Amino acid sequence: MHLAYPAVLAALLFGTGLYGVLARRNAILVLMSVELMLNAVNLNLVAFDVWLSKAARDTLHSGQALTLFTIAIAAAEIGIGLAIVLSVYRNRGTSDIDKLRDTAEGHDPDDPDSDAPVAEKAEATA
Repeated sequence: MHLAYPAVLAALLFGTGLYGVLARRNAILVLMSVELMLNAVNLNLVAFDVWLSKAARDTLHSGQALTLFTIAIAAAEIGIGLAIVLSVYRNRGTSDIDKLRDTAEGHDPDDPDSDAPVAEKAEATA
């Protein structure tokens, strides 16, 4: 099999994951998109490892070892990420990233027309 096939598939997977990270508002879907991007990297690591091992018979298969390491890191990342998302959902009642960003920046969540932080509005009314 040519190296172009897994490379193109990995590029499509990475592009889909990147679109998911940039376009989604739900935190769980963003985590799933990051997993797609990591799987694209894993596919490239294994494909290039196989391609390079054909040239040298005495090889360490470092691409496959890095893939196992990446899978372990991805499992830890998704476990911690889901725990954080569930904790935020319990405290705030939403997992919408835009709403969470507004509350973190000090915007008044009850006033959707306001772009000014709460501290500036308090100074303006005083």
